[in-house]
Amino acid sequence: MKRLMASAAALGLLAGGAWAADDVTLQLKWVTQAQFAGYYVAKEKGFYDEEGLNVTIKAGGPDIAPEQVIAGGGADVIVDWMPAALAAREKGLALVNIAQPFKHSGMMLTCLKESGIAAPTDFKGKTLGVWFFGNEYPFLSWMAHLGIPTTGGADGVEVLKQGFNVDPLLQKQAACISTMTYNEYWQVIDAGIAEGDLVTFKYEDEGVATLEDGLYVLEDKLADPAFEEKMVKFVRASMKGWKWAEENPDDAAMIVLDNDETGAQTETHQKRMMGEIAKLTMGSNGALDEADYARTVATLLGGGSDPVITKEPEGAWTHAVTDKALQ
Repeated sequence: MKRLMASAAALGLLAGGAWAADDVTLQLKWVTQAQFAGYYVAKEKGFYDEEGLNVTIKAGGPDIAPEQVIAGGGADVIVDWMPAALAAREKGLALVNIAQPFKHSGMMLTCLKESGIAAPTDFKGKTLGVWFFGNEYPFLSWMAHLGIPTTGGADGVEVLKQGFNVDPLLQKQAACISTMTYNEYWQVIDAGIAEGDLVTFKYEDEGVATLEDGLYVLEDKLADPAFEEKMVKFVRASMKGWKWAEENPDDAAMIVLDNDETGAQTETHQKRMMGEIAKLTMGSNGALDEADYARTVATLLGGGSDPVITKEPEGAWTHAVTDKALQ
């Protein structure tokens, strides 16, 4: 039931033929789901149209790395987690955080209570499921902070390279797996495991949370005033979409479903996910909190003998876009 929407301002421009809408391509970190509701809402509700933008939203997937997409010219702006973005920057891809819609982290380890794990110190000698493709960085930093090797053995943990599913926990191949508060945790519940049979460890509660789902562009592109202005409009409209989604979670979930071309998502799951996502975006106006950034960098630098990043980043974020977008 997609609706064709255009603002009066955009229609006026079209009728007058004076200006064409500015094209913006956004690459998501994962598939179409409520994790990205703010962008789909902004498109559906005409918030991008009001800014004179023609926004293309590209879904992600297990074989799509946003950093590679933007490096190859396939996107103007990407949704990425800061650990992956900073690691890429240190390797030469000059990504810059221009906005941070997510204030809180949804990442956690979900463990079977029967494994005997009651505290992080109980991880030793256990097998833990970990996402890779850049998502492993927060986990590796956490283990380094705990002084737990990730090379196995009685005093370390065996790392199981986890696919983007919960099978290792269901099949008891791992004592714990990586989950997000808004997605995989509920997949475990839906598979028939009672909440009382699980123990969860939120990265945020453990003091090692790193920033997730920020908006990143290439530094050289941002040096162009015209591109910066386009990003100001994009961020302003996107944050309007996020705040609308927070206030109308069920309706936002339905907009996401309307845009899911795979048909893989369900109404129940997306509405539940949007409710959890709203908890993570709550409190953010889009501007990066410098304290959150500093905490993320400190966590990544504290990675023991093999830290995620080896030096304090320079130029990895800017308020230039949000300062103008939030006026």
